[in-house]
Amino acid sequence: MDTGVSVVGSGQVSAPADVLRMALSVGHDAADVATAVAQVADRTDAVLAALRQQGVEAADIATSSVNVHPQYKEMGSPGGYHAAHTLTVRTKDLTGFGRLLNAAVDAAGNSLGLDFLQFDIEEKTPLLTQARELAFRQARTKAQELAGLAGYSLGSVTSISESYSHAPFQEQSQMLGKGFDAPLNISPGAQTIELSLEVHFSWA
Repeated sequence: MDTGVSVVGSGQVSAPADVLRMALSVGHDAADVATAVAQVADRTDAVLAALRQQGVEAADIATSSVNVHPQYKEMGSPGGYHAAHTLTVRTKDLTGFGRLLNAAVDAAGNSLGLDFLQFDIEEKTPLLTQARELAFRQARTKAQELAGLAGYSLGSVTSISESYSHAPFQEQSQMLGKGFDAPLNISPGAQTIELSLEVHFSWA
């Protein structure tokens, strides 16, 4: 029979966001597939060029999805085709969101949509290490308290399992028609990483 005590400890660490990711979609409706695809390709190229002109590196722009599908009117009659191309853009300039968005809107007009924007921490390893240390310290403290209450002495660790959660701040948006006359007040805030450890200690 396995004897000892199992406890769960958690560690939480926060740090300022240092990277912004956003998904920009370019969509177009047309009577035939070729026209829909061609229009999306031209406008996507324009958005890419506009972002590059704003200082975004090519390596920080990636296609995340391409879609082409038929559309139907009432009663199931054909209604043309819709094509869309979604780009994920990464930038370390957290204050430049409005500028980049305006450049993309100017390039694609009403065809542009902002699917989401997300603030995150690029390098999480040091934060995970810190959270892990806090979680283990809490688990050991709990185990020592329980051992004392039960009249036992705490022994060695026999197993550890880890779970980790981090939900970057994310906002959903919609199709955009015009640029913005005033700067957008987007605040990255702090990002929180939480890690839990389930630790089993044997009795001494």
